[in-house]
Amino acid sequence: MKPSLDEVEALARRAHAGQTDKAGRPYAEHLAAVAAGVRERGGSDEQIAAAWLHDAVEDGAVTEEWLAAAELPQPVKDMMLALTKRPGEVPEAYAARIRATPGALTVKAADLAHNADPARLARLDDATRDRLTHKYARMRALLGLTGPAPAP
Repeated sequence: MKPSLDEVEALARRAHAGQTDKAGRPYAEHLAAVAAGVRERGGSDEQIAAAWLHDAVEDGAVTEEWLAAAELPQPVKDMMLALTKRPGEVPEAYAARIRATPGALTVKAADLAHNADPARLARLDDATRDRLTHKYARMRALLGLTGPAPAP
């Protein structure tokens, strides 16, 4: 049985409980912002579910084995895996996998928009803010997301 978006949100919140972002904020705030960004971009329920869970494997909140057995639609699993950076992976390969996976680009666009939010970046030290600003701009370019970063 496919879980509801409320159930996926609850799962994501449990999986990331106690985690914080680089500014020390509860990580669930980022997940909620990305899910809202996907919704605002006209994303499907599967894309919204993937937004809630987009960092779960990468952050070690769930394993790939758990994901394989989870009662999630295959497109959600595919997007989650596409959005999971591999150790040592070059940005070009990561971007190519996202572009090749149906639905994943919308989730990553919402993720980058929230990550690059000036209010969020303002909480970081100058060196970290500069490094991340360049990193996010490069990824947007690799993904073909042209123009300035949209508001989160």
